[in-house]
Amino acid sequence: MAYTVLARRYRSRSFDEVVGQESIARTLKAAIDQNKVAHAYLFSGTRGVGKTSMARIFADALNNPEGKEDIAQAIFTGQDTDTIEIDGASNRGVDEAREVIASSVYRPLRGEYKIYIIDEVHMLTKEAFNALLKTMEEPPEHVKFILCTTEPHKVPPTIQSRCQRFDFRNIPSGKIEDHLEAVVKQEGLKADAELISAVARLGNGSMRDALSLLDRLIAAGEKKLTLTLLESLLGLPDREVIGSLIDAIADGDPKTVLEQGAVLVNKTSTDQVMEAFLERFRDLMVMSACGPETDLVELTGATRKDEAERAQRFDAAGLVHMIALTESVQRAVKSSSSPRALFDALLVRLAMTEKLADVTALVAGRDARSSATGSPGKKA
Repeated sequence: MAYTVLARRYRSRSFDEVVGQESIARTLKAAIDQNKVAHAYLFSGTRGVGKTSMARIFADALNNPEGKEDIAQAIFTGQDTDTIEIDGASNRGVDEAREVIASSVYRPLRGEYKIYIIDEVHMLTKEAFNALLKTMEEPPEHVKFILCTTEPHKVPPTIQSRCQRFDFRNIPSGKIEDHLEAVVKQEGLKADAELISAVARLGNGSMRDALSLLDRLIAAGEKKLTLTLLESLLGLPDREVIGSLIDAIADGDPKTVLEQGAVLVNKTSTDQVMEAFLERFRDLMVMSACGPETDLVELTGATRKDEAERAQRFDAAGLVHMIALTESVQRAVKSSSSPRALFDALLVRLAMTEKLADVTALVAGRDARSSATGSPGKKA
């Protein structure tokens, strides 16, 4: 039997199962309950946040109020005769739009409504949008449109003005983490808490991306999913080595920093290492500013404890400087013919941040005294 990926198997099938977009789910459910369903909706948001899933759930609630499994299965697999899914990227021309208009006059075969779900609607041509405009303005009473897009600014204002718009936000890492834990348990697997947290963060607000990454980890065939497996699979910088490097930065030890940096770049790219720096410096900055128990840092267990202790070795202002410096070098590396030289210079600069700050303060102090006395400052 063919394997079905996690992102499809664990897709939400009801408003109550929706993760991260609960307010939108409540609003759409209330619209149905109060018989105030609009004729057209626009769902916008980045990839993997639940737009198409919500469109199918909405269609199922409208056309399958009794919850019949065969009808639900047809809707969620895109095979229902009354719920027509159209890919705007591959059906973007005016001829396809005219087909939609022509078929919309016929009443649904089984449900109450004929529902058109147009994914990536921003890919339609200007002529196709113009063809749809009149139908969307005054559609037959049995027709509903649900438009989904990752780029709402490309949808003409004339179309948007005829839709109720819902903006799907990136799903918080904490909610992705909870869902991943439930999936791992359902699959009969074991996973380290640090691994689940890392996968949730790498999802960048997309449940689909996080589940796809979890799928890759499961395919490795390990009995237990660990952070080491994730780092090996994706070629991510070793978290412990980065921790040792940051400790050496706190010690002001450029020799150790360069040595640890060499270990990292020999296993991965300088860009990935700097991306890891930015993430770690950000967590340390937030902990330094808000305290070790802050909810703004998504770390758990021993990992949070270690980072909290490390954050005590820095001040928030210094970490802000390190973030800005790292981000600046990261951009410069992309166009440099000597990326390793820039990377090593960054490491030394980070290790000498405190010393450089002391020299700057010393020079500034001498300049201030010179101005006050009217005499030039002595050279060091």
